[in-house]
Amino acid sequence: MPHLLMSTRIRLEPGPTIVGDERADPEIMNYLGATLCHEKCNDYSEYRTEDCARIVLDKLEKIGFRVISMTGIGQTCIWLLHKD
Repeated sequence: MPHLLMSTRIRLEPGPTIVGDERADPEIMNYLGATLCHEKCNDYSEYRTEDCARIVLDKLEKIGFRVISMTGIGQTCIWLLHKD
């Protein structure tokens, strides 16, 4: 059961959107135009795209993903998606 977790900070300008960690499917990350980034002091890497969340959600819907849940934590929005 492929799941995908994506998030973005709430702000006025679009992007970046975080679309996966270092174990994410590279084909999907390539389709989304995401690059693997590593920030100082983190012990993990994450894929990011400069597209806003709405564009990423539209792209993921085209390849069969659907939103299971969405929440906000502070200034961050998080979506959990699933593909049958």
